Parts: sequence; structure tokens; C-alpha cells
Amino acid sequence: MSNMVSIEGLTVTFTGRGKPVRAVDHVSLELEKGSVLVLLGESGSGKSVTLRSLLRLHPEKTAKVEGRIMVDGHDIMALSKEGIGAVRGRTVSMIFQEPMLALDPVYTLGQQITEAILRHEEVTPQEAHARALELFEKVQIPSPERRLNAYPHEMSGGMRQRAMIALALACKPKVLLADEPTTALDATVQIQILLLLRALQRELGLSIVFVTHDIGVAVEIADRIAVMYAGRIVESGSVADILHAPRHPYTRGLLASRVERAKKGDRLKTIPGSPPDLTALPPGCAFAPRCDMASQACREKVPDLVTGPYDHAVACLNA
Repeated sequence: MSNMVSIEGLTVTFTGRGKPVRAVDHVSLELEKGSVLVLLGESGSGKSVTLRSLLRLHPEKTAKVEGRIMVDGHDIMALSKEGIGAVRGRTVSMIFQEPMLALDPVYTLGQQITEAILRHEEVTPQEAHARALELFEKVQIPSPERRLNAYPHEMSGGMRQRAMIALALACKPKVLLADEPTTALDATVQIQILLLLRALQRELGLSIVFVTHDIGVAVEIADRIAVMYAGRIVESGSVADILHAPRHPYTRGLLASRVERAKKGDRLKTIPGSPPDLTALPPGCAFAPRCDMASQACREKVPDLVTGPYDHAVACLNA
């Protein structure tokens, strides 16, 4: 199976008034055609920064992006502004975390979707409108013709997210990026969106990179999971590997802290401490200050990501 996305040594450093912040540090990932890869980790672990790098959305003046990113044969880092503009939406598209902020409040949803179609394809406005209606039906928006004429503020959170998915699919992309698309939704709507995305992925043969901090969400949609901490991949493997045979202490901590595993009256387990300051990372493993297995060697050397049987990789000296 060929790879739709290949990332090698991605490093993203933000420079501003203070110290440089290395938000992503030598990340390498692969996404197979027709599969779902989930980037899992706490806020500030580098998940969304990695995702946005695939579309070159970081401001050039304040972000230094190094490494190699290939998407469906396109060298993203080498493309011109016109070239990356042609790739966005057509080859790779994105569902943003908060559709109320991502959608333009002064245009109807139908206008925004037809504009995207007309930008990338040689079709008439009537054909673009028909495609937009078909997309609204596909993402299961009730009364789709009427909803095309609605503005974002006239829709509920769940309906806006469905409209955002329709917009992302407007130009038939091969790769879909989803940046925590269910975070702002209640539990019932959240599972509906996850089931919808999984169904669309199978129907359209999409390759998806999905970002979340919720391991329950990751298990519902992923084929493979890459766990991120302090800008690095600390463990990656199949859903079964991560769920039933986690090897990194951080992954085990995430699994142990799930509410579903707790019994009534039990105290919830938590990972002690806080994520590290990315401007002043410790010399060794970034998780060592929070890890009950850490040795002196862990505090001195950054562990390499070592791949074991069944393509299950871990970056831990004690794994």
C-alpha cells in the first residue's frame, strides 16, 4: 500500500519577542492510502502544528519550518505560492476545530462551498451549486436546499461542523486533515460526526490525519495512532498495539486517566506534573520529570524512536 503522506524530520520553530519555541522536533510520519492516522497528545504537544505544516499555514515571518513533506507526490516545502494554492482544497483539505471561526460570517454556506469549487474546477455556477447540494446531502444536513442559503450563525454547532466537512470535501481531495473537529460538540453529536467521517472515509477512499487529545475519540476512528509529547513522537502503532500493549509511560498514563476505566467512588488517575516549557526543555527525555520509571540515563539522553515488531515504535530507554 502506497503512502499518501510522508513526513521526514519535520521541525517547526516559532520566533517572536521571547525565546524561540521548537513546537515540533524532528517528526517523521507516514500515512497510507485510504487509512486514518490519529495524532494523540495533550495540548501543546505539537499535533496541530504538525497538521498545519502539511498545508504550509504557518506565517513565514515567525515560523521556521524544516524537513521534507510529501503529499500525493507533491513536495510541499518546494512548491511556489501558486503551487501550494492549487494543492490546498484540491489535493489536501482541512476541517478546522471551530467552524464558527473558520467559516466566513458574511457569506451563506452555499456561497462559500460553490466559491471553493469554482476556484479549482472548470464548472458553471449552476453545476457548483448542484455539487454543494449533493455534499450537504452526503453529510446528512436536513433540508439541504434551505440550509445552503443559511449563514453560519443560523446553524447549530453540529450542523456547522457538518457544513465544514462538506466544504473540506468540495473539491474531492485525496487527503483530509481534521484538527480536533469534535472538541466543541456534546457527546451525542461528537459520535455522530465521528461515524460520519469514518463512513465518508470508506466511501470516498480518503486518507485522513486526525488530531485529538481524547484517546476515546482516537480509538473510534483510527487505523494507526501516533502519540506526541513535547513536539516529538513518543510511540506509534496500530490501535490494538496502543490500546492493549502500550509501551511508553506517557501512553500508559493517557490510557489510565480515562473516565471509562474508573468505577464510581474511585479517584481518577492523573499524570503528575505539567507539560514542559518548550523554550527550556530538559536535556534528556522531556517526559522524565513526570515519569515514575525515569533513571539518570533518561535525564541525560533523548531516546530515539525505535521500531519493533508489527511496526510498533517507541521512544523510551525503559520500554
